[in-house]
Formats: sequence, structure tokens, C-alpha cells
Amino acid sequence: MTDPGEPTDPVEPVEPVEPVGPEREIGVGPHPEPWPEDPRLDPDLLADGDRRNVVDRYRYWQREAIIADLDAHRTELHVAIENLEHDANIGSIVRTANAFAVGAFHIVGRRRWNRRGAMVTDRYQHEIHHPGAADLAAWAHERGRPLIAIDILPGARPLEHARLPERAVLVFGQEGPGISPELLAVCDDVLEITQLGSTRSLNVAAAAAIAMHTWMRQHALGGEGSGSAGAM
Repeated sequence: MTDPGEPTDPVEPVEPVEPVGPEREIGVGPHPEPWPEDPRLDPDLLADGDRRNVVDRYRYWQREAIIADLDAHRTELHVAIENLEHDANIGSIVRTANAFAVGAFHIVGRRRWNRRGAMVTDRYQHEIHHPGAADLAAWAHERGRPLIAIDILPGARPLEHARLPERAVLVFGQEGPGISPELLAVCDDVLEITQLGSTRSLNVAAAAAIAMHTWMRQHALGGEGSGSAGAM
């Protein structure tokens, strides 16, 4: 979720409605009365049904209640995304961060970013803005969070052979140019995803998903360390 007073895109996407096909209905309709006595539930959703893009356990819940519940088990992982060119991939990275309960995502550079690919998942996340690379580095150093760049660069170590720090901030650049020299200079390590095909690079949103899932496998999905209840 954004800081109070933070400007947003001129056209803010609405809460997406999951498609309803002829054979499978997504979500739930109006809740039968009498309604449960639960302060987390939204009376409008109870009355009208809940077709939002949320997991079933959050059906009928108010957005604030969902955020509070997520806050109780967010992971230690953070991600930072450079915002120099209003890249549409930023939203997709944020959506993946939400899927993995990432503690927070950081926008480095322009405050406004292309939210469409996030499919409104940013409303359930903590967003931290940094005007530039030095600001992110100061924030991370103060909290003991290593900045781990994910990019294809000379000297980068293979991601699949690396042990990611539990309190890592995974850093991603823009599609095409990658991480800027200014941001790269403040990173503590550089990792790349090994590729076997002919393409020069992965889409940055795809690379971010792989890197986040690698951290999850090491720290939150049966690997060493708990990776839970992440602090800022």
C-alpha cells in the first residue's frame, strides 16, 4: 500500500473481476443470511458476492483485514525495481511479489509507475519509494539488508548456485537496459539466471519471478530458515 498522499497514475485500474465461464464460476455469490458475525467481513461483498482476484480464504474480507492478515506472515524478502522508463513490467513484478507475500516492494526513481500489470495487488502490499540509488542503499544499510542485483553482467554468479541472504532485497532494472550503473554500484552482489537457449535475456518480470521463487525455496518453502514475519 502506498504512503498517504502519494500520487497515483491518472487512470487507476479497478479491482479486477475474475472471468466467469460457462463451466466454472470463479469466486462466490451473495452470502446466505444470516451473515456471520465477523468484523473482517465486508457487508457489501456479503450482499453482492465476491469475484475479486483473492484466494478463497479471503472471500468477503475487507481489504484492510486482508492487509492485516498478510502482515502477520509476510516474508523477510524485499524487492526493489528501478523506475526510469515507466516500464509495464513493474506491475507484473509487484503482482508476483504479492503472490509470495514479499515484505515490501521498493520503487527507485520516478514515484509514479505503471500499475496496470499489478492487477490491483499493490493495494495489499507495502510500497516504499526512493528518489535514487543512494537513498535505497542508505535505507538498506541502516536495516542490514543486502542489495542483490539480478542481471546478466560480466562477473555475475549463477543464481542457481547462490545462497540468497534471508533479509535480501532483490534488485531489478528496466526491460532492455537492465540495472543502471548508479544502482548497480550500490549493490552487494550480482547474480544471473543461467540460460541455455539463443535469446540474450529473459523478460525482467519472468526473471524476477524466478529469483523470488528461488528465495522462497531456500527460506520459506522447506529450506533452511523460516523466512516469515518480515520486518521493514
